[in-house]
Amino acid sequence: MDILSFLVDGLLIGFVYGIAAMGLTLIWGVMNVINLAHGPIIALGMFGVYLLFENLGLNPYLNLVLVAAAGLVLGMLIYVIAIHRVIDAPHLSTLLATFAVNMIIIGLGTAAFSTSPRNVDFSLGTITLGPVNILGTRLVAALAALLVTGALYLFLYRTTPGKYIRAVANNRMAAELMGIPSARVLALSFGLGTMLAAIAGGLVATFFPFTILSGGTYELKSFVIGVLGGLGNPLGALVGGLLLGTLEGVIPFFMETTWVPVIEFVLFVVILLVRPTGLFGGE
Repeated sequence: MDILSFLVDGLLIGFVYGIAAMGLTLIWGVMNVINLAHGPIIALGMFGVYLLFENLGLNPYLNLVLVAAAGLVLGMLIYVIAIHRVIDAPHLSTLLATFAVNMIIIGLGTAAFSTSPRNVDFSLGTITLGPVNILGTRLVAALAALLVTGALYLFLYRTTPGKYIRAVANNRMAAELMGIPSARVLALSFGLGTMLAAIAGGLVATFFPFTILSGGTYELKSFVIGVLGGLGNPLGALVGGLLLGTLEGVIPFFMETTWVPVIEFVLFVVILLVRPTGLFGGE
């Protein structure tokens, strides 16, 4: 396999990474909350697609619609139960609240599913474009990620709730003075971030094995991508995901894959030191 194949493979996965990071950075951008439950929610998205596929035989991509709806509702519930009361407290309070949700989901998930690897036994074959062979599931996942990104953009910039979210993100107090119900907007924002994480998990499940603990890996990648693209910048998250995916695709061509996380986190530290607002700036 030549370097072009590695590059294309990494780029396609990068779209999914971007969606995962977009959920994390959206929550940070609107409410300045670092969501430590992001990883387990990604894992729940994986299991949602898996369980619907195994038990009902539904197409995994149809399952994504149900998983997205469940993720939106779950996120809003998490906000109301765990975040709302401490939203104006010091950052450590919201950090601990989301960490508690993290541990609850992992504990319940481990009890229900154990830590045995699962996989969605689904294939769309291979597409050959010149010298490059592309797995159908990865190509569809990249296209789905693009559709979700476009839908999110239209929602945020072309709908009234989306404009409310941007107003609250810019200045919550001023938005409240203008009659915008900030509590409901924050709940919706957290729900959207959770929904994006669940969608990313569902897409990953179509081509990688997973356990209830697998979301932690993608949570860490989301932090790297968020810093790379600029925390609070959803478009920057997508571009950051593409950059990280490309990096992951190319590195194994030159060295052992065990070096991938090392290089990723060296990049993370360098970006924090050199350009803490990210390559595209936070919003």
